[in-house]
Amino acid sequence: MQMAHTKMNRNQGHWILAGMGKKALRPGGKALTLKLIDQLHFTPRDHVTEFAPGLGYTASIVLQNGFASYTGVEQNKEAAALLKEKINGSAGNIIVRNAAKSAIDARSMDKVYGEAMLTMQADHRKAEIMCEAGRILKPGGLYGIHELSLTPNAISDELKSQIQRELAQSIRVNARPITIAEWTGLLEEANFEILSIDVNPMHLLKYKRLKDDEGFFRSLKIIFNVLTHKRERGRINEMRRVFTKYEPHLRAVAIVARKKE
Repeated sequence: MQMAHTKMNRNQGHWILAGMGKKALRPGGKALTLKLIDQLHFTPRDHVTEFAPGLGYTASIVLQNGFASYTGVEQNKEAAALLKEKINGSAGNIIVRNAAKSAIDARSMDKVYGEAMLTMQADHRKAEIMCEAGRILKPGGLYGIHELSLTPNAISDELKSQIQRELAQSIRVNARPITIAEWTGLLEEANFEILSIDVNPMHLLKYKRLKDDEGFFRSLKIIFNVLTHKRERGRINEMRRVFTKYEPHLRAVAIVARKKE
């Protein structure tokens, strides 16, 4: 696989939201991120890797635990540069690489996690990244993901393709959410044992989620920014329309799995 040191594409939905001031960009919100962190049972002795940390929202939370080491694997060189500034002085390291080829030593990590990044990959790329997590984890190490899923598990292929297509068009990212059964199946094929599954509604653009994630005053600032930026407001309204249209079939899921011996 070719390693891509990409720049931020500010037409993509998540960077538009970040530009409006939104920090929590995960499909299940801050609450599901905190559940994922809790289920990973971090300790100060852990060597930890985060795939695609982006601007470091979750990293800023988990680094409070204090680790033996933290490595962020981020292929977006602009985001990586900003993240390096954010974690300056901590035991953290950022490498600019594709998560599927991290170049981290085999069996060197205790915990690996990533959020809202596998959804943006084709299924075979999802599998490659999961296998890379398995490669760098010690036997018995934990791998956590927080992603967008489809429901029910028996969703038709036609509806699945329709949702994926409209999501990709609205957020300008190749979004490929799959069912929880498919997520767990890919993890099991990559030699992981499922330990926990938590779900949340996909309410990324709803006011209650915004307030819960960002706080009251920051939420007001974000709303003001959206109201005063016509182009961005149009894009966000288009994303909201698609999210609302397919709300019965969208869920956020956090899964923690253990690497088998």
